[in-house]
Amino acid sequence: MNHRNSPRAGFARKLLPMVAAATLLQCAAMSAHAAGAVVLYTADGLENLYRDVLPAFEKKEGVRVNIVTAGSGEVVNRANVEKDAPKADVLVTLPPFIQQAQQGGLLQPYQSVNYKNVPAIAKSADGSWATFVNNYFSFAINPEVVKNQPKTFADLLHPDYSGKVAYSNPATAGDGMAVIILTTSLMGEDKAFDYLKKLEQSAKFHTKGTGYLDVLLSRNEIAVANGDLQMDLDDAANGGLSLKPIFLSADAGGHPTTFQLPYAIGLIKNGPNQAAGKKLIDYLMSTEVQSKVPDIFGIPGRTDVALAGKNGAVVKQAIEGVKLIPVDWNQVMAKKADWTTRWKNEVIGASGKQTEVVKPK
Repeated sequence: MNHRNSPRAGFARKLLPMVAAATLLQCAAMSAHAAGAVVLYTADGLENLYRDVLPAFEKKEGVRVNIVTAGSGEVVNRANVEKDAPKADVLVTLPPFIQQAQQGGLLQPYQSVNYKNVPAIAKSADGSWATFVNNYFSFAINPEVVKNQPKTFADLLHPDYSGKVAYSNPATAGDGMAVIILTTSLMGEDKAFDYLKKLEQSAKFHTKGTGYLDVLLSRNEIAVANGDLQMDLDDAANGGLSLKPIFLSADAGGHPTTFQLPYAIGLIKNGPNQAAGKKLIDYLMSTEVQSKVPDIFGIPGRTDVALAGKNGAVVKQAIEGVKLIPVDWNQVMAKKADWTTRWKNEVIGASGKQTEVVKPK
């Protein structure tokens, strides 16, 4: 069965990896040390790419790839818990969690031969990580439900969205932290948290990860959510979900604004199968795999691989007219702990909102 064309693929794609992740997290110790196995801890959103490209790697190298999929912060937290006895070999996650993994000593520098065409600004100088799939932070709506698309952040405060907004927990999801990064960049820190406190009155819940928010949008359990462009376009096209990525502006009449939020890849320090881990990184960063990144609406991490094809054209159209702002990830790392604490204390506070939602009910 071609799951990419199944109308239930979006639901299954989001749900099955989470069920599988729960199982894999319990048996990762066995699978990681099993003969011929390499373990990949990855943020959600790239399931279709892995499904397309990993069988060829497994056949060529004679190794099995076991995948643990979760929120981008959650996979790093997992690796940190296992730091003294690592159970994974390769990590794929979003900023600022990839920088957190580097600073926490979880990553081993590895200068893959296929990093040479990744721009210096998009990789660590010592080889600890490199951009694997470039991407943009976005919001998403269910276009069948939301007839008047919100244009500004202030629009989300309208009573029409009361109880219909959700975004992922900044402590466990890179896309959730991105909500804070973008609002503080556009409004300043104090005004951004004042805004998020107001937005909380319309929030239904905050999920542990971001990927399954698309399912909840499509089922009309919520009307607006955070996400990222690659995942949202892929779910709409290949998952049969009713959703549309959007970008918001700071003020009426302003340009919709966002920033790059790439999936980054790195080698876990002292992983049980480092040799296979290095081969997996080389393969995922190869021209062969990078040329398939536009198929899932991602942007190749390598500059020598074009954003081409029908889906590449869709990505270009989606970001046309959108203003991109730079992000100082070192500054984000310096502020991340304070922002997380402030969000927990001032925004969600004693609201009783769920932050451990792990799958659609």
